[in-house]
Amino acid sequence: MLNLHRNHKNLVVTSFIVFAGLSTLIAVWPAYQMQDTQPLPAMAEFSKEESMGLQLYVKENCMVCHTQQVRNIEMDKVWGARPSIASDFYFSKARMDVWRQSPSILGSERTGPDLTNVGQRKPGQEWHFLHLYNPRIVVKESVMPAYPWLFVEKDESQITSKDIVVPVPQNASGAKNKKIVATRDAIHLVRYLQSLKQAPLPGDATEDFIPYREKKETKEMSSGPVLPDGEKLYMQTCSACHQADGKGLPGAFPPLAKSSVVTDKSPETLIKIILQGYDARTEFGVMPAFADQLTDEEIAAIASYERSHWGNDAPAITGEDVKQIRNSVTPLNQ
Repeated sequence: MLNLHRNHKNLVVTSFIVFAGLSTLIAVWPAYQMQDTQPLPAMAEFSKEESMGLQLYVKENCMVCHTQQVRNIEMDKVWGARPSIASDFYFSKARMDVWRQSPSILGSERTGPDLTNVGQRKPGQEWHFLHLYNPRIVVKESVMPAYPWLFVEKDESQITSKDIVVPVPQNASGAKNKKIVATRDAIHLVRYLQSLKQAPLPGDATEDFIPYREKKETKEMSSGPVLPDGEKLYMQTCSACHQADGKGLPGAFPPLAKSSVVTDKSPETLIKIILQGYDARTEFGVMPAFADQLTDEEIAAIASYERSHWGNDAPAITGEDVKQIRNSVTPLNQ
């Protein structure tokens, strides 16, 4: 018998063996298995700008309030196309330098929204710059602090072709008769945020939201295919810039309420803008293209919602209308 209550040597040895075994089972072995993780085929390694943006993301402790993990539960579906897997973080685990390992960017708080797929949900750089300069400009209820030190004020005569001028509304800028210009740090951080996109799984592999799949299959069996929800899609894709009430932001994003483009009898121009984006830098920011992110039916649902709300009264459009126009447009280069 070990006689642990009397033989202290046996007690220490036994404790050490139990400790070593549990450590190996809980920490060492899972960590060893993680070494076999490989990036998904569609994933690209961070560019120099994106890597520097990751370092600034860590420096500013963004992961204290924001997560980068999508759980396989229905309530997380709004953040990503699928639940997160280990491969999604392959390039984020690289060392920051010789002495420092990149800290965990998964986060544990959702004081702010999850950023897993934010590059897909909000691809336009203007929104991100405005959000960093003053989050309340684009999200009135935001509790996120502003980061004005990531920007500089310049006279119009000082602006160069390499400068990125942020379309800050005049009533939101304390700099009278000056332009707000993004610094290199701001540009790097936004490039990193724009890079956060979930890569598709290879082949026929799926990583679906289990409760969501069950709910969707049940609904489809009982009432046929579910059509896209135009209001929900608009709130997820467009409201950050054009606002929930369709009034936009003066000097930054144009209004959709009572817009002649939105209510035109022919929806062709509206559909083309959604598909290929629109460069209106003389008056507003640049709108990104959504041709690769939204299906014909989703674009039709969003456009129909815009054409029938906020005082707008124009006929709905169909996925077939979008399909006929899609092949004739070319997305703008950001």
